[in-house]
Amino acid sequence: MRYSNAGKILIVDDEAQNVEVLSRLMIRLGYDIQTASNGESALEAVARERPDLVLLDVNMPGLDGVEVCRQLKNDVSTRLIPIVIITTLTATDDRIRGIEAGADDFLSKPPVFSELEARVRSLTRLKRYTDELDSAESVILTLGLTIEARDPYTQGHCQRLARYATALGARLGLDEDQMIALHRGAFLHDVGKVGIPDAVLLKAGPLTADERALMQQHTVIGHKLCRELRLLEDVSPIVRHHHERPDGTGYPDGLQGETIPLLARTLNVVDAYDALTTERPYKAAQSLDQAFRTLREEVRNGWRFESLVEEFISLATQEGFGQLTPIDSSSTPPLHLWRT
Repeated sequence: MRYSNAGKILIVDDEAQNVEVLSRLMIRLGYDIQTASNGESALEAVARERPDLVLLDVNMPGLDGVEVCRQLKNDVSTRLIPIVIITTLTATDDRIRGIEAGADDFLSKPPVFSELEARVRSLTRLKRYTDELDSAESVILTLGLTIEARDPYTQGHCQRLARYATALGARLGLDEDQMIALHRGAFLHDVGKVGIPDAVLLKAGPLTADERALMQQHTVIGHKLCRELRLLEDVSPIVRHHHERPDGTGYPDGLQGETIPLLARTLNVVDAYDALTTERPYKAAQSLDQAFRTLREEVRNGWRFESLVEEFISLATQEGFGQLTPIDSSSTPPLHLWRT
């Protein structure tokens, strides 16, 4: 049976006869086929073609299949491509090495057609789901940038926060999942502003008490949006709590101390730093030293966490931090006040 648009498969084997047999089988199933005869050309083909699956022989001259697998799985741009290693049934060492290298599955040589079909279909289907999740994340991050674009005076704010927050997160020793959540949270922290009326969001003068209360609801709105998606399960607490303060005077829940999630505390510090060091319609940008003094004063006032502020200041004073320096937005005419 032939399936239309089934996907793209890269077959890697130094024996032409094996490539021919596998190619005929995969073409019958509706897959587009690319081939490579050694490890080096396999890596080049993956970079060029971005296949949905790699069928990879172990024994090849130069880079063997296990090393090709290891390199692909260690590369963030290719690590989600499923890799099936083909080896002899008795090659236990190859299977162990393949597992350690990150192989997704194994087939014995020569493969049984029904088993080959089932595994290939399963893994290409999984890759399709993964691609859909990746596309969903792109849409989500684009939404964050779209919200930011309503205020040209915050141009680059999300990107800067993502860079500052992940730099601080790395310094704190956060794990990979936390770093991913922090990066996404930097883009989505103000996504709830989509629900704030322009009359409030774009108001050029001071907000009334009612308007300020409405503005503060952006954290609740953003949290409701994010919690509906499993992809953003770790992000929604950041969105809801990034304006909480250690002394309990923040919003929306008045959390205190370490009841505030760590990732929200982390974003709180870099968000404050970015607000201090970029120009706003109502103030000039502060220098690094001025911003550090202000952050420390806010620690004394109970608004920031001292340990996080000091870690960030230590990071910001290191050589090379200038590469993270916020861009100059002074050339963009202000349309309204930027409000936290």
